[in-house]
Amino acid sequence: MFSGNRLVSDYVFLALLVVLAGAGLIEFYGLVEKRGLICYKEWGVFGGLLLMASTFVYLSGLLGTHEAPAKANDFETSILILLVLGLCLRQFFSPLQQGGLLAISTTLFGLMYVPWLLNFIQKIHYYPRVEGNGAFYVLYFILVTKFSDTGAYAVGSLIGRHKMIPRISPGKTWEGFGGAILFSVLASVLFYEFAGERLIGMTLGHALLLGGILGGTAVVGDLVESRFKREAGVKDSGRLFPGIGGILDLLDSLLFNAPLMYLYLRHVLAG
Repeated sequence: MFSGNRLVSDYVFLALLVVLAGAGLIEFYGLVEKRGLICYKEWGVFGGLLLMASTFVYLSGLLGTHEAPAKANDFETSILILLVLGLCLRQFFSPLQQGGLLAISTTLFGLMYVPWLLNFIQKIHYYPRVEGNGAFYVLYFILVTKFSDTGAYAVGSLIGRHKMIPRISPGKTWEGFGGAILFSVLASVLFYEFAGERLIGMTLGHALLLGGILGGTAVVGDLVESRFKREAGVKDSGRLFPGIGGILDLLDSLLFNAPLMYLYLRHVLAG
């Protein structure tokens, strides 16, 4: 993202997001199938990759310049509408007479949960009103989010006693939740101090507030994915990363925080 070579800064960035979106979707649809439900996995993965790639084509300026963030949202909405219509047409040719509504619903939810939420990282990166400093905001929100994960684990392991929602995630504690907020706020303030003017619109007050918001919602994102895994009867969404799990286990908190970071950037910091 910080390379002066656009081939690296843009296309490697896109390739990474496409891999994350595709692998995350495959894991999500795997959870759906383990739950005993049906979905159009191939169509969902194709639609998710198409969504990521088409948004990149628009935001990166390959179709011309764009200034209004709302136009980017309209473009993405158009792609989503086409995907919805495509799934409905797909059902017309299905030999199965039942289960179509469920298959369309699970497929669409996967599209919204993984690539649509992940797509907000592109919107942050290419946000037109931060004078080319969107990459710093991407790095900022990733660091703050992951420090939330670190704080929750560290503090929860050391002094965690009071369970948050044991029926969903037995390991989550209120002490860990406090640690997540604390670590996120500290990371937010430190990054703000080092990045300085590159975080356009950011002040110490915003850093404190946004650190707390992202720290809290990161925990919520983790709990949501934990609920999906519990319903599917698995501990991790995959086995790609020893000690962590799969792609979804890595992305769960980022998926929730990416749209929040974008909305705060658009409507508060650099509207």
